[in-house]
Order: sequence, then C-alpha cells, then structure tokens
Amino acid sequence: MTAVDPALVLAASTEITSAALAGDDPDAVLPLVVRRAAELAEADLGLAMATGDDGTLTVEASSGDVDPVGIVLSHRSSAARAARTGVAVVADDFTTDPRTAPFVPRSLRGYGPFAVAPFGTRERKIGALAVYRRKGAPPFRPDTVEVLTAFAAQAGLAVVLAEGSTARQRIAVYQERERIARDLHDVIIQRLYATGVQLELLNRRLKLDGREAKRLADCVDQLDQTMAEVRATVRALRSADPGQPADADLRASVLAEARTAGELLGFEPEVRVDGDLADVPADLADHARAALREALSNVVRHSGAGRVEIAVTRDPTRLELRVADDGCGIPRGVGRRGLRHLEERALAAGGGCEVTSSPRTGTTITWHVPLA
Repeated sequence: MTAVDPALVLAASTEITSAALAGDDPDAVLPLVVRRAAELAEADLGLAMATGDDGTLTVEASSGDVDPVGIVLSHRSSAARAARTGVAVVADDFTTDPRTAPFVPRSLRGYGPFAVAPFGTRERKIGALAVYRRKGAPPFRPDTVEVLTAFAAQAGLAVVLAEGSTARQRIAVYQERERIARDLHDVIIQRLYATGVQLELLNRRLKLDGREAKRLADCVDQLDQTMAEVRATVRALRSADPGQPADADLRASVLAEARTAGELLGFEPEVRVDGDLADVPADLADHARAALREALSNVVRHSGAGRVEIAVTRDPTRLELRVADDGCGIPRGVGRRGLRHLEERALAAGGGCEVTSSPRTGTTITWHVPLA
C-alpha cells in the first residue's frame, strides 16, 4: 500500500465541501464522504456513524461490499470512544484485538485491519468515520491514519455546513408557508365566512321558500365546505412535518372569529379563555373552530342580541366552548340545520352539544369534547 497522494485528499475535500455549500442534504453528503474515505485509505469498506443521546453509534452510510447501515454499536466500542475523545483508534485485526474484539458486529467479521477517526468538529461531534480491510490485508499505515483523521475533520465541517444550509433553507420555506397560511386564514376564510352570513341574512329578508331557498342554502353549504378545505390547506402549510399534526393555534382562531362576528353585530363579543389551548389536537381544534363559527353565525342571523359572551375552557380531560347571547332566542320556524352541524361535530369527536333558548334569557350553546 502506497502513501496517500495529497492531491487526492485535496480533491476529495473540495468535492465534499462543494456539495455541502451547494445546499445538499447532509444525508446525501454522507455517502460521498464514506466513498472518498474508503478510496483515500485504500479500504474495502467505509462507514460513517452518528452518535446517539446514549453514546451509542448508529451506522448512517457505508461504502463497500456489505451494507451494515442501521447497525448500532455499543458506547464502549472503539468507534464510540474515538467519537467521544477525539482520538483515532487503529487495530491490525479488530476481530482479535482486545480493545475491539468484544464489539465486532456479525456482518463485519470478515474484516481485519481497522481504523476509526472522530467525525465532526469540536462544537458539533457527529460521530466517527471508520475504514476496514479484508482479513489478511496489510494494516493501515500511520500516515494513512493521519490522512483519515484530517479528512474526517474536514468532511465533518462540510457536513455541519450542509446541516446549517439545510436548516436555513427549511426556515425560509416554513416562513413562506406561514405567510401563505396566514393570508388564507386571515383574509380568504374570513371573507368566505362573512359572505355566508350575509347570504343567510339575505335569505331571511327575502323570505325565500321552495326551490330558491334550497338553492341559497346549498350555496351556504358549499361555502362551508370550501372553508373546511382551505382550513385543511392552512393546517398542512403550517405543519413542519406533514406527517405530524400542525399547531392548531386555537386561541388565535377564537379571537379572529370573535372579531369577524363583531363586525357583523356592530359590537365585540366578550371572550374568555381558561386553560392552555396550544396542545389541543388539531382535529379537535378544527371541530371547535367550526362549532364556534356556526354558533356565532346563529347569533348574527337570529338573535338581535346586544351582548354576546364566548367562553373556551380546557382542563386535562375536556375542551368546552360556550356561546351565550341576550337576544330573542331561536325564533320559531327557523331551520335547525346549523345546530345539527354543531351536534354532529361534537358527536363525531365523542362529545355533546346542549342548547338552551328562550325569548326572555336569550340563547346559550354549550359544546364539549373529551381530550383523552
């Protein structure tokens, strides 16, 4: 085995740094690091390993005729020690060396000469970079180990740069998604909601019946469906991970709905929130948001109220929404389609909805769902 050509080391380091600065995902840079490390060390196998919270190492990328990606090495292994201490470890045959033999994975028992160097920077210790040769092959020379150690440090810095670049890109994407979501929620949904309420008021004034009344009611239902779809889009946009629930931001939604109702009523409803709404599951927050809108829509359309109170209470087991007004109650002959929607949403979430109404005391809607 000949000494490592410095030009090859420079070329490999430049290639990896260029990939990192180009904004490549760190997971895509790691295989390149491993391939170049194995080539520089004239090794049959190269592995990049990441340190876990418990000090163990997990193989994240490999280059060779076996693929042990996913294998977890003990925190007492030589690779973990190199990652922890920053000192390279070398063995002529790691299957017999007492420092390494107890921790040899089954899939690597066909290898002998071994060298491992710390991978990362002083501030960001990623893990370890290891190279292996088949049993019977010459051991790694000291100058090769020095090159591997220097290369691991340079490549580790490049991966850290890639992580930082990727994080900045993700932040920029999330900020843009949040801006779009905010515009959809604060502008589009509110306009659709106000349009639906105005259509309901128009229906009452014109006293439509028969086919024309049904056509107008269908238009309002379509607006409700459109708002639900836009809301689902907002939730997806606000999710950092589409597989995870997004932040429902229920408190902000309650205040926004109250403001919209206030514009239509001519006065601001009183709002009281008891308990932390930040971690209410997204599906329940959606139900609560829609229930509040439906309840306020009933107030705007039918009550003639001079005062409206909105109370949202969250305790460890239950989320409760209460909307009370001092209006005329629910007039006779008024369809209960909106109230049925409230009840259906509560039942779908395992909860319930109670309505009390009279011309003397006004109307109180209590909507509740379990959190368990």
